[in-house]
Amino acid sequence: MGQKVNPISNRLGIIRGWDSNWYGGKKYGDTLLEDSKIRKYMNARLAKASVSRIIIERTLKLVTITVCTSRPGIIIGKGGQEVDKLKEELKKITDKEVQINIFEVKRPELDAVIVATNIARQLEGKIAYRRAVKMAIASTMRMGAEGIKIQISGRLNGAEMARSEMYKEGRTPLHTFRADIDYALAEALTKVGLLGVKVWICRGEVYGKRDLAPSFAAQKDSGRRGDNAGGGRDRDRDRGGDRDRGDRRRKKPNR
Repeated sequence: MGQKVNPISNRLGIIRGWDSNWYGGKKYGDTLLEDSKIRKYMNARLAKASVSRIIIERTLKLVTITVCTSRPGIIIGKGGQEVDKLKEELKKITDKEVQINIFEVKRPELDAVIVATNIARQLEGKIAYRRAVKMAIASTMRMGAEGIKIQISGRLNGAEMARSEMYKEGRTPLHTFRADIDYALAEALTKVGLLGVKVWICRGEVYGKRDLAPSFAAQKDSGRRGDNAGGGRDRDRDRGGDRDRGDRRRKKPNR
């Protein structure tokens, strides 16, 4: 089932935190719908800002929105004018005070959402899909990813029958929960119809306990590299250390 389940939801509470952090109570449904409206509005409003992730926290009178983006200057604007305008627009949706935090994604090549969106935009710009995919794989592996997998589905090259093609490099272990795998789905609207782009990126493995707080998650995303720091088990020590395999050999008797 690890091949079928969304890798992000499969790792929630283990090595990845939630994108919405609040207690809804009886208003859970309304609050969830409001979160969906906020994300939909911000993704449309900031389409050119390469937004990777939107984390929403709520208290009684305040909504804190953390935006992870590779182009923070577009969101902030000259002298902070754009971000102030965005705050006022979000106040009308939430009817509460809004605080916006912006984190820069320093390695956008290791972010599945940004990679998938870039491929989709290139497909809409009539660039050959194989070229777009190979360029994305090369740049991601160059930045230190352990593996990447990309699947494109639809009427490729204007074919009459839709099909899927998958491209892989390195390793993407979906069954390993400690593997830090990022996943995203993007859509490209072309002349011949809608093309789907799925991207899986393995950024290393996480050992030990990871802080799942939203602020830490945003800072981690801005760094965009797998956490291979210590804290894991020493497998050789658990097995009893290295064994001298040479002793197993049968010695020939001296003649």
